[in-house]
Amino acid sequence: MYTVPAYSAAGPGEPLILTTVERREPGPSDVLIEIKYAGICHSDIHTVRGDWGAQKYPLCPGHEIAGIVAGKGSDVTRYAVGDRVGVGCLVDSCRECAHCLAGQEQYCLNGGVGTYGYIDRDGSITQGGYSTHVVVTEAFVLRIPDALALDVAAPLLCAGITTYSPLRHWGAGAGRKVAIVGMGGLGHVAIKIAAALGAEVTVLSQSLAKQEDGHRFGATTYKATSDPETFKELSGVFDLILNTVSAPIDIDAYLGMLAFKGTLVNVGAPAQPLPVNVFSLLRNRRSFAGSAIGGISETQEMLDFCAEHAIGAEVEVISARDVNDAYRRVIDSDVRYRFVIDATTIAGSSE
Repeated sequence: MYTVPAYSAAGPGEPLILTTVERREPGPSDVLIEIKYAGICHSDIHTVRGDWGAQKYPLCPGHEIAGIVAGKGSDVTRYAVGDRVGVGCLVDSCRECAHCLAGQEQYCLNGGVGTYGYIDRDGSITQGGYSTHVVVTEAFVLRIPDALALDVAAPLLCAGITTYSPLRHWGAGAGRKVAIVGMGGLGHVAIKIAAALGAEVTVLSQSLAKQEDGHRFGATTYKATSDPETFKELSGVFDLILNTVSAPIDIDAYLGMLAFKGTLVNVGAPAQPLPVNVFSLLRNRRSFAGSAIGGISETQEMLDFCAEHAIGAEVEVISARDVNDAYRRVIDSDVRYRFVIDATTIAGSSE
């Protein structure tokens, strides 16, 4: 084991501070990545704060990692030193169960290994991308196409695949009416992807403050959910609604916007339960579903799709020393649309 500089939280509610984390020495199948950029996902904040359950601290978050291969094991064949690569929400899985064999590692029946806060194969706790280097087994490393800048590619490793996977699974495309709830870190990428797939895209946001951006990203319609008339006007309209909001919303009101056999998919993960009136589903054979990221092959497919269609996240690149202020601003919805840490600032930063 060796140590690398990182930003970690000592406990729930504690600020992130400059410290170190341990990385294993690269094995035969491992790739050593020099991290260039790490996106800040709202789930990082939920996890660090313990909103989704007790965590093992100290904890270094970050699962939107973009960097350069700095070293590799003797058995690694997919990557060479200097390649542009990324790491998302998973760094390993059992690779043997039915889901893993089907390319759905995110639903590993034996429990996948998350990029941070999970028990790794050597018994250690995984530490994430708010650091200078990470070691990941080759099978869970993604290639970032040359057409994507590393800073705008980093958030795609979570926000991109989290929205791409359900949009593909539920058939977003030409002739389909798709609504995106929320236009934050996930939502703004979802709009771009859904539009590139050929769907007719409507944004459902609390206000019209981001309307100009929504149209620029590919939406044809933009409606404020703070206006009760929106729900009446759009009743029974959508084939698919993607809820990207990580806060409680009135699910029944949104279910009422679905057309016959329409589906509302939740990808946002609020800490509180979301109550649903079953009669909202019985009417018109509607469905309420959930989706979690995507498998490794689908994540690579997403990156290639985004490169082909010039889709990147809208980012504000920050120094590592500003990470706690960035957390506050995410909570206040004061970012357009994703903070990305310049990892080269980590080693030399101080509080």
